[in-house]
Formats: sequence, C-alpha cells, structure tokens
Amino acid sequence: MLPQLLCRMDINGLSDDAVSGRPAIREQSPVTSGGADSVHPPYPFLISVPHGGTVIPTELADRIALSPGEVTYYSDPHTRQLFDFGARVAACVTADISRTAIDVNRSPLHLPPAYPDGVIKSETVDGTPVYREGSFPAESMIHLLLLRYYFPFHIRIKNVLEAGNIRIGFDCHSMLPENPPGKKNPGTARPLICLSNGGDREGRQVAGKMPVTCPPEWMQALVARFSEEFEEGAVRLNDPFTGGFISRFHYRRHGIPWVQCEVNRSLYESEDGGVDSDMIEAVREAVFRALAGFWDDVSGGE
Repeated sequence: MLPQLLCRMDINGLSDDAVSGRPAIREQSPVTSGGADSVHPPYPFLISVPHGGTVIPTELADRIALSPGEVTYYSDPHTRQLFDFGARVAACVTADISRTAIDVNRSPLHLPPAYPDGVIKSETVDGTPVYREGSFPAESMIHLLLLRYYFPFHIRIKNVLEAGNIRIGFDCHSMLPENPPGKKNPGTARPLICLSNGGDREGRQVAGKMPVTCPPEWMQALVARFSEEFEEGAVRLNDPFTGGFISRFHYRRHGIPWVQCEVNRSLYESEDGGVDSDMIEAVREAVFRALAGFWDDVSGGE
C-alpha cells in the first residue's frame, strides 16, 4: 500500500486531494531601487527552509531516543530566522517538524534499512540512533506521518510555484563546520557557503547525471555575489553538497530553476552551541544582498 501511494508523487505530481570563524560582513541598508527612499518590490524568489523546525510530532514523542538538545543539534537550528527575508521576497515555505522525525528533503521512498538517513530516519547523520529500541514506526504509522507532515509541505511549494510569480527557488539550510563522523573525509573543514545545482564544481552538468537545476552561468553569478559578501575562497559550488530532493524534484516538475544554499553554522554559532543573534542578522543581510545582487545581474533589473 505505502509504495503505491508514494509513487503517485512522481507519477501524477502532488495534489491537494492527496492528503489532508566569521567573515567580515559589510554594514549596509536594505536593498533599494530608484530614489533613496524607494524600496525594491519583492524579488521573485521562493525561499524553502525545510530543516529549521525542532518539533517532534505527538505520534512520535514516546518513541524518539534523542534529547531535545540533540533534536535541535541534528536539525538546522535558527535557519528560519537566518533566511527570514520577510516581504522582500515573493514567498517562503518552512517546516515546523524536525528533520529527525520527518525529513521533507528526502524522497518519500527512501526508508530504512536501505536509507537510514531517509525521510523517516533510523539514525542521524553521524550514526546516532533516533528511536528507542523496538520503537521504529510501523508502515501504517509511516503512512500517517507522511500524509500529515510530508506531503503538505510539498503541496505548499507546488501551489506557490503554480501561482506564476516565482522565477527561482532557493532551498536554504545550515551545515556543520566540518564533515561529521561516518561521512567522506570526516573532520574536513567545510566552506562558509555551499551553493548547489546538482552539477560539478563549475555548476555544469556531470556526464551521465541528471540535468542541473540552475544554469551554470547563474551559479557563477551567485558565486561572484556571495564572494563579495564573505571571505575570499569561502564559497564553493556543489561541495560538499550537490543538492537535495526538494530542488531536484520541484525543478523537474515545474522547470523553474532551483539552488540549494548552505550556510556554515560557525558564522553565528559557537562550538558549545551558543548563538549570536546579532551575527544571525548580519549573515541574513549579507545572504540577501548576494541573492538580490545576483538577480539584478541576471535579470537585467526587471
């Protein structure tokens, strides 16, 4: 039953009926156009923030082995504030539920044991068990969780894209400062910014792989703008991430370019997990200046 239901996502698309070290960051004022007091109209961006939530659904509250602190750590804490551009962008879609419970940036078919870090996880990115022994949800519970929490997120994205005023989507995340244990090259330092379109280090399609989700020329323009805001050499394309399910799926469904954007948590978070609210605000404005400047570059200021 479950595989047949979930395959509808790829066969028929999503339907409403399917469910119920810190860089030097320049101090600047908000992006404006025209006269000094003329604020730019909303940029035609869809901002997706899938991992910013830390809520564990009541259905799983007595099953999860992770502490509240661990749930926060293994989510993308503070990304809803980090990417909150308000009325300066056309739309924003966020998730309240923690990725440790339901990960909306995974295929709905990716389940343990084949995919332990899948849509419903048996373990975290570094191998920590998510559930108490013998408490992993049965198929009927997984079915219910996806209907209640997974598909509605993607339906919201679909509805925004079909409204017709979005020209590009940004799937926004934070990343740990170093590759975690169990991953390739554990302990290797990550860049301050990673921009991904499913391509190579220049943003071009990799032979034998799926088409890129955003043109290479646009990716290079993004790198240039982000490099103006952050340290020299701090911005990489498709390294260490090449993009996730959200950007790939919704690009294929709608043909609107998508970019996955990862911000290093060391920019605003100390090693003990403390958060600098002023730096979150400063990084947010630097990211927005980069995105706005990129769009002005590639769109001719439309």
